[in-house]
Amino acid sequence: MNPNLSDWDDDLQPEPEEAYQDLLRALRRKSGFGLFFVQCTPVEADNFIVKLPQEIPQKKVEVLRFVESIDNLYQPVAEFVKDKQVDILLIKGLEYSLYKYEKRSFGEITEGQFSNLSSVPHILNHLNQQRERFRDDFPITFVFLLRSFSINYFIHRAPDFFDWRSGVFELPTTPEVVEQESNRLLRLLDSSSCHKYLKLSHEKKIERVLEIQDLISEKHQTKISRALLLFELGNLLFTANEYEASLTSYNKLIELKIDNHPTWYKKGEALRKLGCYEEAITNYDKVIAFHPNDYWAWYHRGLSFSKLGRYYEAITSYDQALKINNIDIEIWGNRGIAFYYLGIYEQAIASYDKAIEIQPECCAGIYYYKACCFAKQDIIELTIENLQRAIAINHDKYQNRAKTNSDFDNFREDERFQALIQ
Repeated sequence: MNPNLSDWDDDLQPEPEEAYQDLLRALRRKSGFGLFFVQCTPVEADNFIVKLPQEIPQKKVEVLRFVESIDNLYQPVAEFVKDKQVDILLIKGLEYSLYKYEKRSFGEITEGQFSNLSSVPHILNHLNQQRERFRDDFPITFVFLLRSFSINYFIHRAPDFFDWRSGVFELPTTPEVVEQESNRLLRLLDSSSCHKYLKLSHEKKIERVLEIQDLISEKHQTKISRALLLFELGNLLFTANEYEASLTSYNKLIELKIDNHPTWYKKGEALRKLGCYEEAITNYDKVIAFHPNDYWAWYHRGLSFSKLGRYYEAITSYDQALKINNIDIEIWGNRGIAFYYLGIYEQAIASYDKAIEIQPECCAGIYYYKACCFAKQDIIELTIENLQRAIAINHDKYQNRAKTNSDFDNFREDERFQALIQ
């Protein structure tokens, strides 16, 4: 039987429990070479690996697991089955060989745009090219345990190999399995620190995005877990600079009408990154309405007002943030910048001095802006002194900026200034 590729989803029509029984019957009957594709989560795969030898004890079942990317499946299979009696070989972990070569943007991934796959993973090229060798050399029933994403990849990028399939099945999912999978993934993600996301490799981020999407769409998913997963998906997309895609996740979460103040904040951040400052402020206001002591919301509200050139409103937000946390040098620094743009240089300098007092070793930018304020007032000695400190901390950045900043035009011929920019 060799149906058209467009008919592949006919294999997935039965209900999961019925599909599971169909799979067992097919595996009992099958002898010699065969290809089965089983759609399942990692937990379901592990459960199936334990149950299958008990369900069909007349067959010799072995498991080949992969925990990293491979380019060649033939050789590992040949080595694994050598001197073994194997009727059914379960293969788990082939996804790792697909994530590495996924080049689409995260936005495309979340929209399921498989037609735009930009590259063919080496493993799929290998399978397409070697399918006859698999058939001729291995009188084994191969069962690939895969996520729905991976099956789609086979359909679009390994059609020659996939076309020889003996069937595609979906394992039954229970509420207990969905809860177990969700808890496992949420523990892995742990968004208490976005730094954890930033450390993930590109392929690991893709893996996480696709895992989350699968679990969000599960029919047995609870409202609370769906909300937590949507929040994690939004945060992961945010750290990948996919701000529009992150907004989609945050908006879906807001629609669930669960306590959303962290979501309003993250939505505000995504909007601010996209330059939608008015909308960002609206979202920060929603956070502040329920949590008036959220200084991050006040601070980023101030940044948004500054971007709009509304510096007095920015300063008001910075002041509210400083009432809650007065040792954040970024707030003091940006407050100073707002006063600088208003031409109120003494207040700007006072804010810069507070930042320097708190953490002088991290204040290269503060010294630079302080020098700009003194330059605006034609105070050459203090201009040179603060510019010198900025350049001492970060030489290339602030020396180059000083060369072109019009604030220093009145001092360009001064020997001390010339010595700093040479």
